[in-house]
Amino acid sequence: MFPLDYTLFTDAVFIFALAFLFDIVLGEIPDRIHPTVGIGKIIGYFRPKMKNKNAKIEKFNGVLLLVVVAFLVAAPVFLGLFAIRFYSNAIPYIGTIPHIGSILYIIIGAILFKSTFAIKCMRHYTVPIATALKAKDLETARKYLPYIVRRDPNSLNEEQITSAAVESIAESTTDGITGPFFFFALLGVPGAFIYRVINTLDSMVAYKTPELRNIGWFSAKMDTTINYIPSRLTSLIMVIAAGLAGENAKESWRILKRDRNKTASPNAGYTIGAMAGALETQLAKPEHYTLGDKGPITPEDIFKALRIMTITAILFGLITITLIIPIITLKILLTTIII
Repeated sequence: MFPLDYTLFTDAVFIFALAFLFDIVLGEIPDRIHPTVGIGKIIGYFRPKMKNKNAKIEKFNGVLLLVVVAFLVAAPVFLGLFAIRFYSNAIPYIGTIPHIGSILYIIIGAILFKSTFAIKCMRHYTVPIATALKAKDLETARKYLPYIVRRDPNSLNEEQITSAAVESIAESTTDGITGPFFFFALLGVPGAFIYRVINTLDSMVAYKTPELRNIGWFSAKMDTTINYIPSRLTSLIMVIAAGLAGENAKESWRILKRDRNKTASPNAGYTIGAMAGALETQLAKPEHYTLGDKGPITPEDIFKALRIMTITAILFGLITITLIIPIITLKILLTTIII
C-alpha cells in the first residue's frame, strides 16, 4: 500500500486536472495504444475459454472472468504507479531531478486515467450525426449512429436517430465520464480501471443470449451495482447543469422523478429522464421505453445535450476533487489505527 500522506491528495488533484485537460485538448488516445482496446482484447481472449456445458460452472466462470480481467488490468496499473512514485529516484541520472517521482507519477497517472473516460469523444461521434441531420442527409447520420448505440439505424427516422444520439449522450455521461471520476475518487487510477473493466465486460458479454447468458450475468449485475450511486448523483448534477446551460432545470427535475424507472436498466433512466426534461422533449427507444413529454426534437438538441454533458462533467469533477480530501483522510486514520 502507498505510504499515506497528504501529498497523495495534491498528486490526485493534479492527476485529475491534467487528465481532464488532456481529454478536452487532445481527445482520445489512438486505438492502437488505447488501454480500453487492450481490455477488450483480454476479454476476447478469455471469453471462449469460459464456456461450459454445465450452467452452474459457466456462471462461476462468469465471476472468474471479471475477477481475472480486473486483476490483470488493475494490478499492473497499481504496481507501476507505485514504482514510479517511490522508486524513480533510484534511476541513474533521472533520479537526481528534484521531485521526479511525483512528477512522473502525475503525468503517467493522468495519461492512464484519461484513458478511462471520454468527454470529447462523444462530441466526435455525435456532431457529425447532428450536422448530417440538419442537412437532411439520413444516410450519413445512420452511418455514424452505430458508433454510439446498438439499435439498427436503417429502421430509424430522423426523430428517432436524434433521440438515440441524445439518449446515448445522457447515458454515456455516467458510463463514460462520471463513473470513472467517482471510482478515481474512491480508489485512485486503479479504481477507475476496475470500473472500465466492468463496463467493458458489460458491453461485451452481458447479453441474454444462450451463448452469453451465464457468462455475462455477473458482469451485468456488477455494472448495475457500481453505477447505482454515480447514475443518481449524475442525474442530480445534470439538472443543475441544465439550468446553467440555459435549458429547463425545473422540467428536468420533474421528468427525472417521474420517469426514472421506465427503462429496463435501473440506472439509465435517471440521466435519460433528466436530459429529456431539460430539453423539453421525449426520448424513446422503440418497443422499450419512452421518457419525457411529447415535444419537438431537432438536431440542435444534440448540441444542447453535449453542452449539458460537458457542464455536468465539470461539476462532477469538482465534486470528485472534494471527495478525495475526506477519503484520503479516512485512509490515513485507518492506517494509523492499524499500525
